[in-house]
Amino acid sequence: MRVLVIGAGALGGYYGACLVRAGADVTFLVRSKRAAQLRQDGLRVVSPHGDFALQPKILLADDLKEAFDVVLVGVKAYSLDDAMSQFAPAVGASTMILPVLNGLKHIDALTARFGAAKILGGLANVSAGLDADGRVVQFMANQTIVFGETRGAMSERVLALEALLKVPGIDVRASEAIMQDMWEKFVQLSTLAGITCLMRASIGDILAVPNGEQSIFRLFAECCAVATASGFEPRAPFIEFDRKLFTTLDSPLKASMLRDIERGSVTEAEHILGDMANRAGALGVDTPLLDLARAHVAAYEIGRRRAAG
Repeated sequence: MRVLVIGAGALGGYYGACLVRAGADVTFLVRSKRAAQLRQDGLRVVSPHGDFALQPKILLADDLKEAFDVVLVGVKAYSLDDAMSQFAPAVGASTMILPVLNGLKHIDALTARFGAAKILGGLANVSAGLDADGRVVQFMANQTIVFGETRGAMSERVLALEALLKVPGIDVRASEAIMQDMWEKFVQLSTLAGITCLMRASIGDILAVPNGEQSIFRLFAECCAVATASGFEPRAPFIEFDRKLFTTLDSPLKASMLRDIERGSVTEAEHILGDMANRAGALGVDTPLLDLARAHVAAYEIGRRRAAG
């Protein structure tokens, strides 16, 4: 299979590099600035599992002329519209589009543009970012991709893609319930982003203050209620995992959204917190803490844009 990875940032850079290292036919669609950096320094990965570097195949949008078998989309949600226009020439009759963006809104956008038959559901659990030198830095050991048909069941194409992605550095799982998986990730991310951005602190620091744990789980309960009202009640193993995740003392865990705020960058707040709050409103679910977290980050975005002129 020929794979086109959209971008060479944290997600695309990490997973794409692992595929290239294993011998897969992978091309990265990048902007000119990133292309120059990759040509000069290569694609470098710093990982708890071992550092490595390689020289990837790259394309600019103007040079993309042919279809690929798989398009792996890992851009930030606010960049999706531009990305879809750029990678559209790569989408042929049998192309699979595997998005691993945060949240759920992107599924509707991709379906509207390319048709439901081409879109898989997917999620990534990897803690990574680009450093000042353009290296992909994996902060923690997790490196999972879960994906499947949005309508459920297991298909031949999903099994073939699972085999392709089963390489060192990627823990892959094909799912027959990917929308359930995505909703649970959406609940987890909305809770983590909402509480760490609202408090401007890590989970460990929030747990150390009065009512910190109670605040985390109030927000968690609100997000679970939205998922349940949407027909995707979180399952018991997920609840148990997140209870442990959100009660780990001294945990340095914070959302990437908070890291964006700390460096003065644009956030995915409306695609995550805003979308969850909008779904809650449409379903009549009361979410006061979620609404406050959304307003908090929205106010940050207003100030950021004002400062940028």
